[in-house]
Amino acid sequence: MSFGLVSIGVKLYSATEDKDIRFHQVHRKDGGRIKYQRVCSIDGKEVSYDEIAKGYDMGGGEMVILTDTDFKNLPLTSSRAIEVLEFVPSEQIDPMYYDKAYYLEPDGAAGVKPYLLMRESLAQTERVAVVKVALRQRESLATLRVREGVLVLNTMLWPDEIRQAEFGFLDDDVKLRSQEVKMAESLIDSMAGEFDPTQFKDDYREALQEVIDVKIGKRETVSQPEVEEKLAPTIDLMGALRESVERARQGRSGGGPATVTPIRKTAEKKATAEKEAAPKKAAAPKKAAPKKATAKKTGATTKKAGKKAA
Repeated sequence: MSFGLVSIGVKLYSATEDKDIRFHQVHRKDGGRIKYQRVCSIDGKEVSYDEIAKGYDMGGGEMVILTDTDFKNLPLTSSRAIEVLEFVPSEQIDPMYYDKAYYLEPDGAAGVKPYLLMRESLAQTERVAVVKVALRQRESLATLRVREGVLVLNTMLWPDEIRQAEFGFLDDDVKLRSQEVKMAESLIDSMAGEFDPTQFKDDYREALQEVIDVKIGKRETVSQPEVEEKLAPTIDLMGALRESVERARQGRSGGGPATVTPIRKTAEKKATAEKEAAPKKAAAPKKAAPKKATAKKTGATTKKAGKKAA
């Protein structure tokens, strides 16, 4: 964070968290998770993340494609710093502009003193700092203010992101009687109080959590079976390519179309053949010896029988 010639090393932490109860889309029958594939609308094929870019729709079927390189070349002067632009009274900023809040912490002992100096200066002058900051590859307007002794950065919407309230009734000439206005003011006074956020709670979320807890207590749950992914067979790439080339040559020499076995099937076939051939190769020497002995014995018997007949 920099203002003037002063630089303060800080760390950012999200100051808010979403407490909504999250759900997955599941198959009602068995509770299986619903999965979505990234499919190209033109060729119908699934697309991997490294093939995905961002597209700006111009209308009329035309699209401008932007890659990561295009975004890296964009000038972001505040990409490494929170640049203080000016200090303004806090009441001049419409809450409509506020977006997300972050806590700022000094980064290291050297940043504590200038951090405290900024905090005390903002508190004493009752002003907020208007700054520019780049978060998630986007430059944002933001403010720095003090809350419970900590500097808080509030990102803001840009002026052209705030819609104008253009409604027809604003031009209607409707007269309000003074008695009606006084009665409304009296009602407001009777309901006046000091804002204490701890007095309020999310009734819907609590009721929904109770429904979930009751179902858990009644064991109304579905156990999803663990599905083991099949391991792909080891592929002998050179062997598969060599066989594919040989089959392609045979196809050309025979005059017919060449039949090329896919690499995965070739690897599976080779692995099966090697597995089946292994025991036969080991047993071959044992079977060869008896055949040779039998042959000699048969020959000797034939010769002896021949002499006896003579």
